[in-house]
Amino acid sequence: MTTGAVELINLRKRFADVTAVDGIDVSIEPGEFFSLLGPSGCGKTTTLRLIAGFERPDEGRIVLDGADMAATPPHRRKVNTVFQSYALFPHLEVFDNVAFGLRRARVNKSEIRTRVQRVLEAVQLAGYDKRKPSQLSGGQQQRVALARALVLEPSVLLLDEPLGALDAKLRKALQLELKSIQQRFGITFVYVTHDQEEALTMSDRIAVMSGGHVEQIATPERMYEEPETVFVADFLGVSNLMRVTAEGRDGKTRLGDFPLRAGCGELGHRGETFVVIRPERVSVEPYETSGENRVPGMIERVVYHGASDQLVVRLATGDTVQALLVNDGSQREWSQGTPVQVHMPAEALRVLPATHAGKTPVEETAAELAAVADSREIAERHERDVRAVVDE
Repeated sequence: MTTGAVELINLRKRFADVTAVDGIDVSIEPGEFFSLLGPSGCGKTTTLRLIAGFERPDEGRIVLDGADMAATPPHRRKVNTVFQSYALFPHLEVFDNVAFGLRRARVNKSEIRTRVQRVLEAVQLAGYDKRKPSQLSGGQQQRVALARALVLEPSVLLLDEPLGALDAKLRKALQLELKSIQQRFGITFVYVTHDQEEALTMSDRIAVMSGGHVEQIATPERMYEEPETVFVADFLGVSNLMRVTAEGRDGKTRLGDFPLRAGCGELGHRGETFVVIRPERVSVEPYETSGENRVPGMIERVVYHGASDQLVVRLATGDTVQALLVNDGSQREWSQGTPVQVHMPAEALRVLPATHAGKTPVEETAAELAAVADSREIAERHERDVRAVVDE
């Protein structure tokens, strides 16, 4: 029978006056790579700790394969955790670090050797079994921590920013490797990160969290192309967010004095709200160009990225828009101070719900960080649990 289904039902957790997790409902399929994505203080790590059993919920249920685990201690859940800090035993060789949990479970020696060697091969550490952690690179140490968790054959593997301590190049390489390992073992991965690229690269689905709430759950493609809230649109990837007045028919809106027609989103909305368009969908044209969904502006900055050019344009309304132009040799050269027309195609312009129209994304994020400032003990307790979970 397929195992690893996780359901979080009306889950709440408070720390003094701070509500870290505020009534979330999440359903994770067996064998799914599911990411919890959000800024610091959004509740993603607390959610992971609740699943692991390091915290007890104030309300709600944690259901693993049909059984409510909310009151079950961590060592009785078929769940393992991989931490950012690795938590390897420095005096033990790689083999003994990986075999530690199996020995505590009194698995016989021949099976221990078979399982450890199999999992070391899976994480590309065959032949490293006699080395100490100090003789390994950061990426290799992280793979040892992953192997130690996988060898116990958990139904669910929880990963709390496991690549956070690695350099950028190694992180990119391990993103693909981690996804490959997950597919090979078929284990449910619940992955916590604030890195949008990690979540988009590896996940089957993503839950974006903000202020203890789940803003949206979707596949990476849908999350990027069809954000449902201002927060998601602003947080995931680079976006152009503009406050407009929606006229409530045919996606017609006004950006200052300029009419814009949107082709997707909340097209029937009337009143103040936001529209969003991704930089790669924005076109920059000569100033004399005319037509629908064009707003005049002036180039403020040109940033060369090698494969692309990033143009920052100040519109006549005062809004700033970014355009990402592929450097294929056919684009004209733009320079600072050039007057232009910015074309935002209707099919790429999305009207967002007015739920958050009263606050800009920057204001929302500032409020969340202020709220979490009084709950730093969450992070401190998390670090103390790293060694405790290994000793179980």
